Amino acid sequence: MRNVQLVKAEINRLTDLLKSSQSQDGSWAYPFEIGIMTDAYMIILLRTLKMKDEELIQKLAERIESRQEESGAWKLFRDEKEGNLSLTIESYYALLYSGYRQKNDPHLTAARKFILSKGGIKKAGMFTKIMLAMTGLYPWPAVFPVPIEIVLLPPSSPISIYQLSSFARIHLLPVVLLGSKKFRRRTENSPDLGEIYGTRDREELWEESRSDEWRKLVDVLTGMAESLIGLPERLRSMAYEGTKQYMLERIEPDGTSLNYFSSTFYMIFALLALGCSPKNPVIIKAVKGLKGMSCTIDGHIHFQLTDAKVWNTALISHALQEAGADESDAAILKANNYLLSRQQTRHGDWTVHNRKGVPGGWGFSDFNTMHPDVDDTTANLRSIHNQTGKAAKKSRQKGIQWALSMQNRDGGWPAFEKNVDNPLLNLIPIQGAEFILTDPSTADLTGRTIEYLGTFTTGAETSIKRGIGWLKKNQRIDGSWYGRWGICFLYGTWAALTGLAAAGEKEDEEYIRKAVEWLKSVQNEDGGWGESCRSDIEKRYVSLGSSTLTHTAWAVDALIAVSHENSPEIRKGMAFLIREGQRNDWTTDYPKGQGVAGFLYMHYHSYRYIWPLLALGHYEKKFMQKGSSE
Repeated sequence: MRNVQLVKAEINRLTDLLKSSQSQDGSWAYPFEIGIMTDAYMIILLRTLKMKDEELIQKLAERIESRQEESGAWKLFRDEKEGNLSLTIESYYALLYSGYRQKNDPHLTAARKFILSKGGIKKAGMFTKIMLAMTGLYPWPAVFPVPIEIVLLPPSSPISIYQLSSFARIHLLPVVLLGSKKFRRRTENSPDLGEIYGTRDREELWEESRSDEWRKLVDVLTGMAESLIGLPERLRSMAYEGTKQYMLERIEPDGTSLNYFSSTFYMIFALLALGCSPKNPVIIKAVKGLKGMSCTIDGHIHFQLTDAKVWNTALISHALQEAGADESDAAILKANNYLLSRQQTRHGDWTVHNRKGVPGGWGFSDFNTMHPDVDDTTANLRSIHNQTGKAAKKSRQKGIQWALSMQNRDGGWPAFEKNVDNPLLNLIPIQGAEFILTDPSTADLTGRTIEYLGTFTTGAETSIKRGIGWLKKNQRIDGSWYGRWGICFLYGTWAALTGLAAAGEKEDEEYIRKAVEWLKSVQNEDGGWGESCRSDIEKRYVSLGSSTLTHTAWAVDALIAVSHENSPEIRKGMAFLIREGQRNDWTTDYPKGQGVAGFLYMHYHSYRYIWPLLALGHYEKKFMQKGSSE
């Protein structure tokens, strides 16, 4: 009886907390935090455009400085071994460019010492060098590794821009334009970073662009472009114009480029390179849109990569319903009405490889109107499943059909685009190429889609069977699955197992047992689970050394889904969630989402509430309502 009361009390606590934090429009606006990179870039952007916003710049400088380690470095995550060179360079640059910090300040002296100890700018990541080059503080390579003429090649070519993922395309096209033009925009206040170069030998500065295989392919593709168009002297200007139109056609209502801070940042510089004035209305509106992405964390202003309103709201509404909230509950009605209003009706880039698909998906953020993804779509469909009325029914039908139409030929599901997994793209010398250039099937997206289809729909058996086949084929030897958008093997294994259970796969299947045994083998002594961001860098499971609420909720929810018995491991996991539910330490701030290994990680402030509530709700339904002993 005591355990029953504890579970119900924690469910009630989390339910009350989430309901009280709901916004007036029905959404949840928990921060979507990615560290300090965007904060640094915002200072650099405002200074480059000579936009006077001194209070904002000062506050951003304070936030950046507050995240510095004693070593002088900045880190992407707590257990990153020494510090992140690229992030430290970006922070150092932004603080100097702010004008409110000087080179002899102790914080910057310590940062400079760290940077030089790691080899200086020449050892930084490619995107850091690009940002420095376009703001005039670093030389462009003699030949940019991706020719702008690729823009002109049709989708049928061996490589075209439409064989990149839409996420890569919206970021790389403006960068390729900038590199082609070797655009540089300095101001009279641009700092001199000569002291952190680490070398003066310009031949050493762009080591990433030296792939012989890629150079040979570039020659072939450039020749193809010339033969197709037949006007070599006009190739480049046509490519510039095509890139400009591509960017302009993907501006969202708030002025941003597909609602990403980073692609908007690059778009603004690309427009400057094409001759636009900093006072151009498109640029002014884009900056305003970026400012709309700000939030407050611990008293500091942070610029989100994008807002996560739609994602947060879909997950929270579903978790509340799984924990006992009725579809007629006021909070659920408000949330679902908000979500219904955000279903997308426009044809986006996903149409290129999915010509028969009809719009009906959802995106991640509030202002996203043409960039749906599979994970957000199934998350929204879970939330509105019980919503009554013709509009909700029609919405569900369109959403289900869109999700089904996005299944890859290999049986799995991608994030944004169908069948975008060209191995030739691995030759492109781009930092994080395997994470951003293609959009392959992944265990987390495939498992989550199967979980939705298996739990809430009928008639999708063929698609589900193909998805199961993909998961079986892509299980790791140790029994786990790799999750692309979360950290990391715990996330992928949770998504796969919950999907397989919803599809009717039995717990005595050998591959299910293998996954369960793996989960049990990485459980910590305190009953919880915790995984390091280093897992996606090292491509193997790396324990965090401490348990987190989110990782524990994923692991125990997976065990609940595939287990008939209330096992000791499940009980220990639930005890951890209840006992530590109100903890507020570094483990709650630790990133649980990944963007690009070693470069971009995400901390969802909502996750510490969503996933424990979901696991608690599933535990109560499966074991407590049946009178199982505890």
